[in-house]
Amino acid sequence: MGAIRSTTHAGTRESARRGTSEFAELAKQIRDSGWLHRRYGYYWTKLIAAPLVLALGLVVFIWIGDTWWQLFTAAALAIVFTQIAFLGHDAAHRQIFVSGRWNDWISLILGDLLVGMSYGWWQHKHTRHHANPNKLGSDPDIELPVIAVTAETADRHLPPLLAWLRGHQGLLFFPILLLEGVSLHASSVRRVVSGGHLSRRWVEIAFMAVRLIGFVVLVFVVLSPGIAFVFLAVQLGLFGFYMGVAFAPNHKGMPVVPRDVALDFLRRQVMMSRDIRGSRLLDIAMGGLNYQIEHHLFPSMPRPHLRRAAPMIAAYCRAHDVPYVQTGLFASYGIVVRYINRVGLGERDVFTCPLVEQRAQLTVGA
Repeated sequence: MGAIRSTTHAGTRESARRGTSEFAELAKQIRDSGWLHRRYGYYWTKLIAAPLVLALGLVVFIWIGDTWWQLFTAAALAIVFTQIAFLGHDAAHRQIFVSGRWNDWISLILGDLLVGMSYGWWQHKHTRHHANPNKLGSDPDIELPVIAVTAETADRHLPPLLAWLRGHQGLLFFPILLLEGVSLHASSVRRVVSGGHLSRRWVEIAFMAVRLIGFVVLVFVVLSPGIAFVFLAVQLGLFGFYMGVAFAPNHKGMPVVPRDVALDFLRRQVMMSRDIRGSRLLDIAMGGLNYQIEHHLFPSMPRPHLRRAAPMIAAYCRAHDVPYVQTGLFASYGIVVRYINRVGLGERDVFTCPLVEQRAQLTVGA
């Protein structure tokens, strides 16, 4: 057994060294191609347009007044808020400016003040996800409160009603996304008022108070109570749904990495992520998140360069036998729904991590 363990560790170290060298070579190709250069014109256009479009939407909302036609305004605002959140995501990943301070303040303005989501909460959660996507015990995005995306989570004992819901979670996945907007706001509020370190806590509290309280007050001033409640339900529901369908295809249904498996950076990011094929219109609709592999490899790469870098990265991965997964949008939703449905029904090892298989083969060979 000792010989097997020694050989396995040696193989793992050799694999890590090879992976580091491979990523360094890819990173040089990307830098030399200019895909990491800033796109100030692109982003300044969006930074100016975003608050103007939101302001126009609120003016239209006030002008239309107390009518059920406002439900269309609610849907439009849900789209605007999501697009602003995508822009905040770019800033948080240092895609817009060289200065970290500028990126931080843009993230605070876009996220906290305009959308009502805590930048500090998102940054802490999302940084952990990027470090170890789909890894048990490390990635918070696979520890969801309602949907089980791993066999480990599905094994937890639940009351009968929740167990029934868990068993049918594949069918309920999209309806549940309608609650994601409320969840995002609630998680943000909890983070800014709870203990623990949080940079610029009072800035976040002030910005979120203006956004969340001010928006609700405006809605009830303009609309009668019945229409106002429905308006908020539609706006929050569609906002959460849009956010959910943009983020869900990225990693759900990809291999889940066991706690004790260490992967090199290239394979850790590529093999646990999925790209979505589509037109430039899809790029806009998904905020560039459809290039999840490229984004995970180079988080600071400006959004408009992701589409251009993708063919180079895909070719490099194929040349180095690194699985590069790309599929259509609706096909990805089918994969996600089938996967979480099988997890909810209690099927273990729904997908096996390829690195685990390689390690097992190495052990057997030893």
